[in-house]
Amino acid sequence: MKILNYINGAFSPPLSGECLDNYNPAEGTVYGQIPNSSKEDVERAVVAAKAAFKAWSITSLEGRNRILKKISDLLLTNIDRFAMAESIDNGKPIALAKSVDIPRAASNFRFFANAITQFSSESHESVGANAVNYTLRQPIGVVGCISPWNLPLYLFTWKIAPALAAGNCVVAKPSEITPMTAYLLGEICTEAGLPNGVLNIVHGTGKLTGQAIIEHPEIKAISFTGGTQTGAHIAKVAAPMFKKLSLELGGKNPNIIFADADYEEMLHTTIRSSFSNQGQICLCGSRIFVESTIYEKFKTDFIAKTKALKVGHPSEANTDIGALVSKEHLEKVMAYIDRAPAEGAKILCGGNRITVQDAPNGYYLAPTVIEVPSNDCSLNQEEIFGPVVTLMPFDTVDEVLGYANDVKYGLSATLWTNNLKRTLRMSSELHVGIVWVNTWMMRDLRTPFGGVKSSGVGREGGFEALRFFTEAKNVCMKY
Repeated sequence: MKILNYINGAFSPPLSGECLDNYNPAEGTVYGQIPNSSKEDVERAVVAAKAAFKAWSITSLEGRNRILKKISDLLLTNIDRFAMAESIDNGKPIALAKSVDIPRAASNFRFFANAITQFSSESHESVGANAVNYTLRQPIGVVGCISPWNLPLYLFTWKIAPALAAGNCVVAKPSEITPMTAYLLGEICTEAGLPNGVLNIVHGTGKLTGQAIIEHPEIKAISFTGGTQTGAHIAKVAAPMFKKLSLELGGKNPNIIFADADYEEMLHTTIRSSFSNQGQICLCGSRIFVESTIYEKFKTDFIAKTKALKVGHPSEANTDIGALVSKEHLEKVMAYIDRAPAEGAKILCGGNRITVQDAPNGYYLAPTVIEVPSNDCSLNQEEIFGPVVTLMPFDTVDEVLGYANDVKYGLSATLWTNNLKRTLRMSSELHVGIVWVNTWMMRDLRTPFGGVKSSGVGREGGFEALRFFTEAKNVCMKY
């Protein structure tokens, strides 16, 4: 299947005619082609977005609300089609795509459709000066949204929905590795009545298409989710142009388990937080620190549950672990596993490729648990982004806080304890943007989302997203 760019409300091929192969990771085979868009294609998208902005920016809140909620409804109406497309394109189990990814994408549109009708600004009476100050929150104009391959539609819409709700027009680039559901979204937007040019979806590589977006002078803000190295490059390009930036980058998240935790709930959730989506979620707890008094018991039980996970074809309803997203990414993850012995680490289970029946060329990897001797090794310092976790024991709060914070990343942390004093202290002292206590991935779309250190700049979610996608203008009026 050959997919097309979505520009000015219509589908069109890249001006150069050049295309890229799109792989099915479960099969290891090419199953389609996508545009290899150039800066000329991005220019077309920007021109369309600029032309649409004047009308869209003054469309009533109720009008925007109605269209965005229609997009949400249509996503749910077409959930089977979108879930299948997401599973084939990404390699994730279809059950996960249908239960999480597509419903969450629909929720993103519905949430921000409603949030914009509740978004308020400020006013200040200057007593004694006979003046009133009030703040306008106005859309920026044309904005760029660049999303990753791990949660393709989920994170694509997480950016697009608030940008559109706030009155901006968007030039968006999905990952070239997983473009299919973004392509299908264009059909949904047209059916929902989104005006031409308000959303433009341009496919291609980061080096060509993404670069054209971040350096275009008419694109005033960039929202990016992806790798830390790419985020640093975007910041370097955008800074001299004074663009607004939201960067949600990598993570190396600690999962800290104390002996007083609810053991069975912790064990069940830790399997999920370690291996969901083949470990290809920036919030997965890839470093597991366990209090020494329960370390051996946890290790035994955790390995048993890990071995019980079914690695299988994503189309099968009972598959727990699907295919990794690409051959290149599989090789990257395997390289970390292969270096474990040299770092003094011990592979407790997994660590090997899996051959799935009828799909011998698929990119499958057994979920892997590695016991590491220290927090200094690359397995604990670098983002692997696959079904690989490390184990280490600890004795004291101070010790595990040192381990948790001693990385360049600071996205999230998970804490398992029923000690309130410990919870309050550690939640304050963990150097991360998100702390989950006795749970994982429990999301409320009203809350701020993002990290510190090399995990990013800025926050997404709730009114934080609407603040990012608007400019504040103060008006001082003397009476």
